[in-house]
Amino acid sequence: MILKSKNLIAVFAALFMLLLGIQAYFMYKTYQVKEREIYRDVHSKLTRFTDDLEDKRELKKVSDDSLQYIFIRYNNREINKKKFLDLFEQSRIKTQDQFSNYVDYKFKKEGYRVAVRVQYLSIIFLPTKTQLIDKPITLFETRNKVVKAGISNTGNWETTSQSTSDNDHKIIKNNSFHVKSQTDFEILNIKSIVFKELTLLFLCCIAILACVLILYIFTVKNLIQQQKQVEVLHTVVDNISHEFKTPIATLKIASKTLAKGWNPETLPLIDRQITRLENLMLQLHKDEMEVEPLGTKPEDWNFFIQDLTFTYPKVQFELCNEITRELPFDKNLMETVIKNLCENSVKYGASTVKTSIVQHQQNTEIEVSDNGYGIEKKELKNIFEKFYRVQSNNIHNTKGLGLGLYFVRKIVTKYHGNINVSSRPKAGTTFKISIPYEN
Repeated sequence: MILKSKNLIAVFAALFMLLLGIQAYFMYKTYQVKEREIYRDVHSKLTRFTDDLEDKRELKKVSDDSLQYIFIRYNNREINKKKFLDLFEQSRIKTQDQFSNYVDYKFKKEGYRVAVRVQYLSIIFLPTKTQLIDKPITLFETRNKVVKAGISNTGNWETTSQSTSDNDHKIIKNNSFHVKSQTDFEILNIKSIVFKELTLLFLCCIAILACVLILYIFTVKNLIQQQKQVEVLHTVVDNISHEFKTPIATLKIASKTLAKGWNPETLPLIDRQITRLENLMLQLHKDEMEVEPLGTKPEDWNFFIQDLTFTYPKVQFELCNEITRELPFDKNLMETVIKNLCENSVKYGASTVKTSIVQHQQNTEIEVSDNGYGIEKKELKNIFEKFYRVQSNNIHNTKGLGLGLYFVRKIVTKYHGNINVSSRPKAGTTFKISIPYEN
């Protein structure tokens, strides 16, 4: 069941990660689509503006004629390269404020921070195919600089004129130039704009994932709770089935004794075992009725050993009982501790089992020692585990489920006590228990 639950958790984790990946992918694609949509809108508005930018009088600092004139002078080497570039740089500086104000006004309503740059990529003198520039020239640029262009728009145009020279012959000279330009656009706050417009979509996606995760957590919690309930049920069944064995075996022996002849000790023994069976039955229904736990009286410890003596007549049981008053421990639980430890000794070859119960001011000490097979050191750390049974010396030939010592430790832990065990192979085993209580 636990392995199956772990597999289910692993499968869900994988599927949830897959769902998360799909959601992230679609959110990213949605972001890209929205970004392209915004850029197309900006591009559409700015393209119409930049196409006729040089025709606008308020921005026209370098006219078509003057451009042609500058190109001709530079081509004829009448001005040097530095002056040629300075003319365009001066034009860029003079038009920057007006150009920036126009672009800012154009997209103020949308809240876009747009950067624009218009460049000449190449200027070619057509008759000789001479390239006049070796790197782009910036003609117009906003105050906001383009770092990484979102959209680039290229264009090609030609300017043509003729000139004549009159020495002895009239010569007509063709001055044609091919200009390639590029306009770069960048929305500097594109990320915040897209996220703002897609906030509702992103929140819905996150809410869906959160709901799936919360639903899964509740499911796992319920599953764990059910598993705990099943484990409790199994523990109760194991406990009761184990505890039924001793009174039933004792009653069988008592029945045979009665059949052989009368013994005045037999009837009290039968009464105690019947009472124990009734108490075990009450444990099965403890959720249906309130059962007050019985304290352990001084004489109860003697009865525990007497019952064992009757059940195992071939084993010598010795008891040192120094208890003088009733202790605040459940009688049934203490009987389980004593009988499980003693029966464990008998089961593993002991012919003598000594039990000592000493009452101190703040705690009670229980010691059970035997002269049985003993336990190897490597086995000691496992003997209190559920269903564990010692492997050596063909111990598995003895009957048992491996639950006795498990229940002993569980009861001791319930009372916040501690249990220690020491053993030597072929020399016997000693269990020491200390259980605290209020004075």
